[in-house]
Amino acid sequence: MTKVLVTDPLAPQGLEILRAAKGIDVVEAPDLSPGALLAAIADADALIIRSGTKVTADVIEAGKHLKVIGRAGIGVDNVDVAAATAHGVVVMNTPGGNTVTTAEHALALLISLARHIPQATASMKAGKWEKKRFIGVELFNRTLGVVGLGNIGRIVAQRARGLGMKVIAHDPFLSQSAADKLDVELVSFEALLERADAITVHVPRTKDTIGLLGAAAFAKMKPGVLVVNAARGGIVDEDALLEALESGRVGGAGLDVFVDEPVPPDHPLVKHERVVCTPHLGAATEQAQLNVAIAIAEQVRDFLLHGVVHNAVNMPSISKELAARIRPYLVLGEKLGRFHGQLCTGSIESVEIEYSGDAAALPTEPITTAVLKGLLESVCDEVNMVNAPVLAKEHGIHVVESKTSRSADFTSAIATRVTGAENRLIVGAVFHGGQPRIVRIDDFMLEAIPEGPTLFIRNRDHPGVVGGVGTVLGEEGINISRMQLALHLERAEAAMLVNVDQTPSDRVLRRLEDHPHIISARLVELGS
Repeated sequence: MTKVLVTDPLAPQGLEILRAAKGIDVVEAPDLSPGALLAAIADADALIIRSGTKVTADVIEAGKHLKVIGRAGIGVDNVDVAAATAHGVVVMNTPGGNTVTTAEHALALLISLARHIPQATASMKAGKWEKKRFIGVELFNRTLGVVGLGNIGRIVAQRARGLGMKVIAHDPFLSQSAADKLDVELVSFEALLERADAITVHVPRTKDTIGLLGAAAFAKMKPGVLVVNAARGGIVDEDALLEALESGRVGGAGLDVFVDEPVPPDHPLVKHERVVCTPHLGAATEQAQLNVAIAIAEQVRDFLLHGVVHNAVNMPSISKELAARIRPYLVLGEKLGRFHGQLCTGSIESVEIEYSGDAAALPTEPITTAVLKGLLESVCDEVNMVNAPVLAKEHGIHVVESKTSRSADFTSAIATRVTGAENRLIVGAVFHGGQPRIVRIDDFMLEAIPEGPTLFIRNRDHPGVVGGVGTVLGEEGINISRMQLALHLERAEAAMLVNVDQTPSDRVLRRLEDHPHIISARLVELGS
């Protein structure tokens, strides 16, 4: 029998799907202590969780027979995905099951803020009739600013337009044509802050979005603006929000998520009279819980019985035999996309991917998907090897794939060209032994290992630049592990890719760009 361990509450319909499958033994064990989980996972082939179970590297290490982890929901923050990948464990989620529910909850918070519904309810339950105290505002004809037009943000925008609101949005990866189809005005982040009467965020929590709504952002907002966060804790700077509420810059905040959950009872935002808060209820409806339970049960069943992979966040949907041959190209493709995604500062219209030499002889669809996954992962927390092409289409990104059997410089190469707000060409190659390399960035030819935190520096060809970079990094205690240089003689410009052992701060980047001959210094995180 194949053992499926379920450690968080799952709708009965999902459990029944698993129990009806021949050869699967379902073991329900909710509320396990960390030690008990280590013991229970020892002989499990699959683990199904929600947000309550923390799947650490130790848990994965203890699961000697573990093949798949299924998360009934979108977020996999409570799973050590890197450790799972290293142990060959597939991590699956259910990206579409609670989209509508979360969008509706964000709007419920907004309406509650506008009409003081929770405060008025509490007042009446205390025996009072304070009609004048709770005068609200109409949302009709007000401007809603939506930060992030992914699956949830789009639904929020559509529903808000149904309320008669004017909707503006900021999403650097959304093309103008896609925004036009949604009948949403696409604006810069600064313009959204300045124009919106209410702002709701629907972006993943990444290093770029932590503190996205902070002191500087609040200072640009209209006095009395309403702020809603039903996405991820930390996207709204809690200390800065409290100050903005106290000053009156923010008229009210609706929060479903917090940096630390559960929040302590004396949390100043929870106690604030102009904050409406809920305990991470965005996906907490009967329909959503049923949807994700059925979805994850079917996915885990199909994987265990038939080897079919759906909605995996750490592997492509390909056969076991092909995986060994194609893996180096998947790694290279994702790193090329990740490089583009982190360098891009505006919308993307198209991605052209050309496979040459040995790469052209492989099934290239999963490699293209890997490129798109890397490209979109900095703005889409639900992106994976299954839904990356769908998300690219929703963002209005035109994908062009071509092949050529001949390769002038390398036995096997992948050229990726992104056009839009910026145009950039990055070429990678797989060397003998399956080693991926970046061999060209725009007009600069080089040979670099794409891994870890990496500095991409462009400079004028002048003596002392390399030494200046080394001096700044040395003074900041940052070790250089590798450095690759390239030169464009006609323009008298040079470029370098510098692999470093730890992530440089923004201050380090500013110090580098202060060098008189450095044109730009950008940081990209390329992973292991």
